[in-house]
Amino acid sequence: MGAAALLLSLDQIVKWVVATNLPPGEVVAVTAWFNLVHVLNPGASFSFLADAGGWQRHALIAVGVAVSATLAALLWRGVRTRLEMIAYVGMIGGALGNVVDRMRIGAVIDYLDLHWRDTHWPAFNLADIFVVGSAALLIWASFRPGLAGGPAGQGNST
Repeated sequence: MGAAALLLSLDQIVKWVVATNLPPGEVVAVTAWFNLVHVLNPGASFSFLADAGGWQRHALIAVGVAVSATLAALLWRGVRTRLEMIAYVGMIGGALGNVVDRMRIGAVIDYLDLHWRDTHWPAFNLADIFVVGSAALLIWASFRPGLAGGPAGQGNST
């Protein structure tokens, strides 16, 4: 679980840098298709439930903690491949990175803004990359069950 803690810490450090150097709502153009922004998202992905009145904060914290605990238990029991282990660790680190934001400030700090002309993808952060990237790894692992070797073992320290 040390690797998940490292990912969580990395996510929080980057969010701290953004929050201390970029006022909320500020946009810094980096390229023709990428901006750095400082957005507070009280909802989930794509700002789902952002205007729900506040109850979503506690619900999303509970979901993030429950998913992370479930994945940690699955890791403890052992997974089939190292690829699955890496994916579970990434999901735990990413989920808890956003849980920490929700607990600390009531919203998630997003700062990566991809766009094409005036069409913007919803802003996101490193924790979101960990979660989505890990989900992609799990999908890949499901099609390639022997890709990363034998069982990752029980009680891994990653």
